Amino acid sequence: MIIKLCDEKYIPTLIDVVIQSYDENYLYLWHDNGAWYKELNFNPDVLRKEMSDVDAHFYLLYDDNQVPVGFLKLNLHKKLEPNSGDECLELERIYIKKNAAGKGIGKSAVNFTLNLARKLNKKMVWLKSMDSSPSMLFYESTGFKKIGTTRLDFELMKEEYRGMVVYAFDL
Repeated sequence: MIIKLCDEKYIPTLIDVVIQSYDENYLYLWHDNGAWYKELNFNPDVLRKEMSDVDAHFYLLYDDNQVPVGFLKLNLHKKLEPNSGDECLELERIYIKKNAAGKGIGKSAVNFTLNLARKLNKKMVWLKSMDSSPSMLFYESTGFKKIGTTRLDFELMKEEYRGMVVYAFDL
């Protein structure tokens, strides 16, 4: 697997990967099949703005055939109380296409994230996961520990799917 840091020239590929993987995994959350959420988060202008933040890093995940099969978004200095941003790295998003699931790509992406956090002398990597998602089992299997819960308040999201679990991995 190859993990490649993205800049603006990768936005079209990133959008293709994001939309396909999001559609394959998360449409059940929404009354509008995620149209509002995807437009809010995954349009070129939003991605360009997020990429201009030096602390937000986007990575494309490629399989052994150099086909893009997922993406990762990391926030290098995102605090999680009581820890400071200097101590924490947030794994904000990891999306993988269905045809690449179960092939070790997610595990490689998590290991990449943990190794990067160690290089940056972080004390913790943290993330949020939908409490309705099978990804919870994946995160727990990679060593993340449940440390809290929260809820999303998106108007178009189905009420029964608003729960989130907060996980942390202490380094």
